[in-house]
Order: sequence, then C-alpha cells, then structure tokens
Amino acid sequence: MLKTNNQHIILPAFIKSVEVESTDQVGRKHKSPRFKFNFLQPLRNKLDKLEIKNRDFAHFIAKLIPAQCPFERDIVLFGWTIAHIPPMCKLNPLYDEFVGLRFRALCYLVDVCGEDIQNYC
Repeated sequence: MLKTNNQHIILPAFIKSVEVESTDQVGRKHKSPRFKFNFLQPLRNKLDKLEIKNRDFAHFIAKLIPAQCPFERDIVLFGWTIAHIPPMCKLNPLYDEFVGLRFRALCYLVDVCGEDIQNYC
C-alpha cells in the first residue's frame, strides 16, 4: 500500500496476475503460471548489443537500412489521389532494432569519423 497526497493506493488492485485458470476432467479449477517465450528476443538483444567499430561497416549499415519506409505510396490518377498505401515497415517485428542500429552507425560516422551524413538522410 502506498500513501500519496493523503490517499491510499492498493497496488494489487492495479496489477493483474499472469496465472491462467484451467479445468481438469473432474471439473476442478487449477491455476497455473503462464510462461511466455518470445523467440525473437535473442535476435533483438544481439542487434541492440552490436557495436559499430569500423567506418566501412557503418557506411554499409547506413546504406542498407533506409531512412524512410520505401513501401509508402500515394496512387495518383490524373492529379487525383485515389489510394494511399501505408508504411509497411512498422509491421516488421525488428523495426525498432534496425532503426536504432542505423542511428548508431550514423552517430559513429559523425562523432568518431567526423563525416558529413547529409547524403544518408
């Protein structure tokens, strides 16, 4: 229980349990813990821990990962926009890690190598 501004907040009221109820053959209810395994987490960790230590590698990463989503388009017919294709890059489960890797590569080029990165933006 927390006390803030003379109001008591009871934490268990706001925290949900991760236990899952199941029934057996007799009809009795059992609570069992739910285990979640995210199979992409090791790859996310590896991409986040990847260090940029080489100028050529930083250039390769900056060229490989685009600054904007290349799939977003407006379909125009006779000057009228008839459809819009939304960016599909955010559907990629590793999107944030790739954007972070590109940012680290660009920061390496600017901070360590002292290069101008205008052509990558």
